[in-house]
Amino acid sequence: MDVAVTELRAHLGRWIDAAREGNDVVITDRGTPVARIVALDSTPVIDRLTAQGVISRPARSTRPVAGDRHRPTPKRPVADIVSEQRR
Repeated sequence: MDVAVTELRAHLGRWIDAAREGNDVVITDRGTPVARIVALDSTPVIDRLTAQGVISRPARSTRPVAGDRHRPTPKRPVADIVSEQRR
């Protein structure tokens, strides 16, 4: 569906309803297409990509916790080490 800018301004609600119903509304300025109004896909991107087979869901739903891992403690402040490397 093509619509001139002046017609779009005069009846914007009507054209938004048309896009909401699934029609692509092409906006023209002096006969030249300049923009398009389309309905948004209400399906979340993750669900759509999963359905298309582009991605797959993780095998487990929770991430591992790093609380039980050993974390090394620095012997001196990191800022001192960075300062030395910049000299």
